[in-house]
Amino acid sequence: MHPIIIVHGGAGDIPESRVQGKLDGVKLAVAIGHKILEQGGSALDAVEAAVVSMEKDEYFNAGYGSVLNLRGEVEMEASIMCGKDLNVGAVTLVKDFMHPISIAHKVLTDSPHSLIGGEGAKLFALEKGFPTVPHESLISANAKSALEEFLQSGEFGRTEIGTKNEGGVGTVGAVAVDARGHVAVATSTGGMSGKVVGRIGDTPQIGSGTYADDNIGGVSTTGHGESILKYCLAHSIIKLMEGGEDANTATRNAVTGMTSRLKNTAGAITLSKDGDVGIHFSSQRMAWAYIKNDQIFYGINQNQVLKESFTSI
Repeated sequence: MHPIIIVHGGAGDIPESRVQGKLDGVKLAVAIGHKILEQGGSALDAVEAAVVSMEKDEYFNAGYGSVLNLRGEVEMEASIMCGKDLNVGAVTLVKDFMHPISIAHKVLTDSPHSLIGGEGAKLFALEKGFPTVPHESLISANAKSALEEFLQSGEFGRTEIGTKNEGGVGTVGAVAVDARGHVAVATSTGGMSGKVVGRIGDTPQIGSGTYADDNIGGVSTTGHGESILKYCLAHSIIKLMEGGEDANTATRNAVTGMTSRLKNTAGAITLSKDGDVGIHFSSQRMAWAYIKNDQIFYGINQNQVLKESFTSI
């Protein structure tokens, strides 16, 4: 099996001024994950590293730059899944750490539990040696502006910061198949701007934001969290693939089905166990990238597929 990784940087109404930053971010993230795979690393390590890269980048709604709840706080969540044994690790309501995805990976490897939240997630992270960061260091100017806009307009449920302040960000995710044929998926987010304190979205809920199965493939989703979790979007795609649909058809049909039923938009990236790619989003834009045959493929607009030599990254 020749290893492959695909990443996304969030689906939504992304303003033009933020497009290049998002494309640069997903291309960097996929290159980091690809390097790990090419050196014989595991799919789990590759997807974590790719997501860590995007958690550092304020162009994305994860880690630094996460959107704010009604109290002006960052509350983050993340999940990671291993397709070999269906083992999972997830965290939610994380406030004082830079990389929730790394804590989620530790939950997968070091905890008898699958999902830990709030104070328990903090205690677990401290026990495992993760350093805390000042809460304000996670808050970007764009996230502050987005909350102010929400409080004025009351337009609830955006996962993307609006076009007025041009601060578009997005949930991040990665799916990989390594040389041993193992599938892994990681997803991380700050949620939606203006959410109530304690709101939990789709990202940490296995089957909604994340799913991996070595026998089928892997999926990471992004978009309107409440709709994604009601539709169990990631697992819906997996089940369509299990029923015989290819990765791209299954991704398109499930995302379209969710939007038709629940009237909200989403996007997803998918890999089959054989490395076939699926990409679809019903939102205006979604940044994505993958590497195959020494080429990097990427895009952000509907029906857009850009390509360049991987050595140029």
